[in-house]
Amino acid sequence: MRIFTPKQRKQVALLIETSNQYARGLLLGINRYLQEHPDWSVYLGEISRNNQDMSWLSDWHGDGILARIETDETADYIMNSGLPAIDLSASRKLPGLTCVETNDQAIAVMAADHFLENGFKHFAYYGDNCFQWSIHRDQHYRSYLGAKGFDCLSFKAANDNAQQGASWENHINELVRWLKQLPKPVGIMCCYDIRGQQLLEACRLAEIDVPDEVAVIGVDNDELLCDLSTPRLSSIQTNPQQAGYLAAQLLDRQIAGERIGSEIYLIDPLQLQIRMSSDVLAVEDKTVSEAIRFIRQHAHENIQVQDILNHIPVTRRVLESRFLKALGRTPHEQIISIKLKMVKQLLEETELSLADIAERTGFKHTEYMSVVFNREFHIRPGQYRKERILSMPMKP
Repeated sequence: MRIFTPKQRKQVALLIETSNQYARGLLLGINRYLQEHPDWSVYLGEISRNNQDMSWLSDWHGDGILARIETDETADYIMNSGLPAIDLSASRKLPGLTCVETNDQAIAVMAADHFLENGFKHFAYYGDNCFQWSIHRDQHYRSYLGAKGFDCLSFKAANDNAQQGASWENHINELVRWLKQLPKPVGIMCCYDIRGQQLLEACRLAEIDVPDEVAVIGVDNDELLCDLSTPRLSSIQTNPQQAGYLAAQLLDRQIAGERIGSEIYLIDPLQLQIRMSSDVLAVEDKTVSEAIRFIRQHAHENIQVQDILNHIPVTRRVLESRFLKALGRTPHEQIISIKLKMVKQLLEETELSLADIAERTGFKHTEYMSVVFNREFHIRPGQYRKERILSMPMKP
């Protein structure tokens, strides 16, 4: 009679909080790896971002650790354990470890480009200096805008820990005063969605109109939080599931004895989900504003510049001159820009054929749509769809 013994599983501890959208996305990515590799057993305690109590691991003897190392206590535990570990935080408290983290530069550029494309000339950043990734986003946002010739003002609070109950009233009052002093209209990037929701509340208290005076973008696209905000919060969708999956894969290789060094793997954001908090064009020229609204309303049609002129009683030369002054591009370029955004959205969110997409976005021919798309983004529409599918969050 054969006796079967259970296969030894790899014991992995997850020092990852469950209180926010990004961290839960990491866990979903790790879970996907577990589904493909059933020889893992994981241990997950109740920890928060600022309070990572690891007493539950006092008698644990495992094979590896996946952690967001954002406190000295977590760093000390991992260093003393001597176990293979992957860091999922930008804090880099243990620079010798391999790290998988968001591409904060790409996030900042995505937010800045949205505001720039919509005609903003004033910019600000609302972050949380308790976290290195927020500092990185602030630096990249200001640097990118500075290279374009624009200044960016960052909120500096006397007490940056706005989550402490006693200090919240002072913090929100400082935030209101800061908002009132900003030049307007202004595009404000928030380091993550919680800050975005707080900023919108401060705008309400300051009686500042959103999005016409202050346009707001958060990060992580926590749909519940974004939809609960007033108005609904635009947000950049990061890709924590890919980060979690990759971190698990790298740890598995490390447990197997492979040396993987201290490389930093940066995961690009997926997209900006535009909601009412930033769905506005910061254009002082009323003629240009009206023309842009007309383009948005009719971009799905085979619209031409002449159609705009039929709607707005100005000459073509005047219209083009005002567009160039306000946006730095012609009315025709604005039409194409809006159409291509629609094409990208349909490529990402639907399985429509290229012919159907061309018809829905007002291109007469699929071939012309593909040529224009390739000229703008340096990739064919079909290949763009394939690459986006490969980079989409993995379902658990």
